[in-house]
Amino acid sequence: MKIDVAICQVDMEWENTSRNLERLEGIVAAAAADVAVLPEMFATGFKLRPARVAEPHDGLVVTTMRRWATQYGKAVAGSVVIAEGEQFRNRMFFIEPSGKTSWYDKRHLFRPGGEARDYTPGDRRVVVEYRGWRFLLLVCYDLRFPVWSRNRGDYDAILCSASWADDRREAWRTLIRARAIENQCYMAAVNRVGVDPDASYAGDSAIIGFRGETLADAGSGECTCVATFDSEAQAACREQFPAWMDADRFTILDS
Repeated sequence: MKIDVAICQVDMEWENTSRNLERLEGIVAAAAADVAVLPEMFATGFKLRPARVAEPHDGLVVTTMRRWATQYGKAVAGSVVIAEGEQFRNRMFFIEPSGKTSWYDKRHLFRPGGEARDYTPGDRRVVVEYRGWRFLLLVCYDLRFPVWSRNRGDYDAILCSASWADDRREAWRTLIRARAIENQCYMAAVNRVGVDPDASYAGDSAIIGFRGETLADAGSGECTCVATFDSEAQAACREQFPAWMDADRFTILDS
């Protein structure tokens, strides 16, 4: 079974939700894939002190993503700043053409940058099943925590939405490959480009195969990359090189 996945590496206007959505619609529409993955906080830029841009769970950004998925016949994924009572969430959505909506609240908040002060962490892993594929949803800093993202035999690929600053770009490039290799899974990792008031971003979005090979590399500019995931090839690799059978066991606290 095969599926085509696109990563949409873009710049964005700071705190300008309507303009960002307007620009992104054409990019999502043109992505020749079954799934299009957008960066972290793609509608606003990475925002601390989120009250100015946060929206309800079914606010403008999410309803727009739902329209895109339905209108263009592809699943759309990416993270959004969500207000939930007195709390704020960095919430990654996965919305299918049918309108079915799944979401994951970022577990590991970027403490060095202040995200842990302003947002409430999630407490559950989320694996989405779509067109015969199982996708683990991760957001940015989650990449640094391999126990959380360990493949328990419950997913085939990771979708990671990020705003990863360029002063840590080598860590980004290393970690997306490490997570793919150790879990023998596909990795679609999308970062942004451009600048915001706090950081600059080099891109380096990539799609990585289950052996750690680079299937697509977006480089340092705005770019959409597409790669095909092949479940038969992945299963054959895992059978011929069954490293998963020797994996250490961890006690995972999901609540």
